[in-house]
Amino acid sequence: MSAPPSATGRARISVRTLRTDRWWLPPLITFLALLAFVVYGVIRTFMNQWYWVPEYHYLAPFYSPCLSAACVPGASHWGQPAPDLGPFVPPPIFVLPFVLGFRLTCYYYRKAYYRSFWASPPACAVGEPHRRYTGETRFPLIMQNVHRYFFYAALIVAAVLTYDTVIAFRGADGGFGIGLGSLVMVVNVALLWSYTLSCHSCRHLIGGRINHFSKHPVRYWFWTKVTWLNGKHMLLAWASLVSVALVDLYVMLIASGAFPDPRLFN
Repeated sequence: MSAPPSATGRARISVRTLRTDRWWLPPLITFLALLAFVVYGVIRTFMNQWYWVPEYHYLAPFYSPCLSAACVPGASHWGQPAPDLGPFVPPPIFVLPFVLGFRLTCYYYRKAYYRSFWASPPACAVGEPHRRYTGETRFPLIMQNVHRYFFYAALIVAAVLTYDTVIAFRGADGGFGIGLGSLVMVVNVALLWSYTLSCHSCRHLIGGRINHFSKHPVRYWFWTKVTWLNGKHMLLAWASLVSVALVDLYVMLIASGAFPDPRLFN
């Protein structure tokens, strides 16, 4: 039932699929989940409101850091180096390319959207619908190789979101306080750091180009921890994606006055 490999090295089969299970279900679920996030992200980006809660210093992650002169007062913790370019260039436009670049070039997400959006391949032991296969050797997919540089940008963004989380422990009187928003932001930043540090580029950065781990015990210790995280990279990719959307939605609802932030202290 199988055919010889193609000239490009992609395995071929002479039938549509060798599978007897519902192989199409995982890529379908992935497609719908990623599409939902993209739709929410686009709407939220161009909504350009309800991202800052001055009473508790909650800043929505989609708008952090807020570097545009169009940002509402108090939301720009790192200045406003970018000009106000109107409604078609809202504040997230200046940061989201780096965040999305890290996710889009991520090894796991590449597998996820190659299968679910491009069906290349749709699943194991399923016929290849495309006539040609060039892998990541041509533009634009050759740009996937810049993933390691997006990793450095992701570290900066994670650090900024950590700062946002720290200052979110603010009470109504300006002192220390804890609200439900503070806690969900802690969960979100923990998941973001876990996902970022579980990246294959991080694992290589820590343990790569070492011939003898015994001569580098500290780096080896860190490498073992990152390797453990790396084994959960897919889970962390989804968990952090969901958490950043939910926290952004939560801050939006609080800022819009949909309901008050439940307070645990002050």
